[in-house]
Amino acid sequence: MAFFVFTRKRYRDIAFLGEQIDIVLHGKDGFDLNMFNEGELSILQSEIHKMTVRLKEQSDMLKKEKVYLSDSIADIAHQLKTPLTSINMIVSFLGHSDLEPQHRLELVGEMKSLLARIDWLITTLLKISKIDAGTAIFQKEPVSVPILLQKAAEPFLIPLELRNIELRVNGDGVAQFTGDLRWTSEAIGNILKNCMEHCENGGLIEIDYTPNPLFTEIIIKDNGSGIDADDLPHIFERFYQGKDAKDSSFGVGLALGRMILSLQNATIKAANRTDGGACFTIRFYQQVV
Repeated sequence: MAFFVFTRKRYRDIAFLGEQIDIVLHGKDGFDLNMFNEGELSILQSEIHKMTVRLKEQSDMLKKEKVYLSDSIADIAHQLKTPLTSINMIVSFLGHSDLEPQHRLELVGEMKSLLARIDWLITTLLKISKIDAGTAIFQKEPVSVPILLQKAAEPFLIPLELRNIELRVNGDGVAQFTGDLRWTSEAIGNILKNCMEHCENGGLIEIDYTPNPLFTEIIIKDNGSGIDADDLPHIFERFYQGKDAKDSSFGVGLALGRMILSLQNATIKAANRTDGGACFTIRFYQQVV
């Protein structure tokens, strides 16, 4: 009789557990940990509860990722819409038979510039996607800072010269760190691009680098308009555009730069100079921070 009562209670408890699992499968909370105070069923309920908590956390994470993906797609569509609208207008103007040759050349040049912007945006977003997906491979090898800065500045030498902006580099010539030359030059290049866009014609961009036993530091500063105080906390956020952002800005360059640096045991900080302009401080640490 005692065995019958015990078995009946046991099956009733197992049925209750089944009902609780069904509740959880339908998206509701369940599992009162105080239902079974001891015995195998208590252990089983505890383990199932842990599993459901983990599944709920994963479900919440997936929901957040869906919202983030939706917002990102909306941002990308918005970023592409403006240059594409301009290109459509230019194409309609180019179709006019009475268009002046000089005006036609100007419109073609403007369209090339817009297409270059779109190409840069798509390339940058693909790089961000690779990093997000964890498929980007970063080398761990000695990187010479002078070589890094030279490689990062190469794409901007002609635009800097056209705008009469001086690029001045100060350092001892032997500083280095462990990282990936190609990816890091991409990050430094995006910072230089930001400085160049906020410098007036005849401006100055300075790069100072110094090594020490703890880290290798690179400071990039300009004498441009600086960063608005309200924008400073958000300047490295993806798709964020500050109050003084140029029309050609997409708000992804600095975000990509920080992602690349953070994956190489480095930090970056943005600030305003006391005498005007922006200052970016990058530190490549020798040890894990």
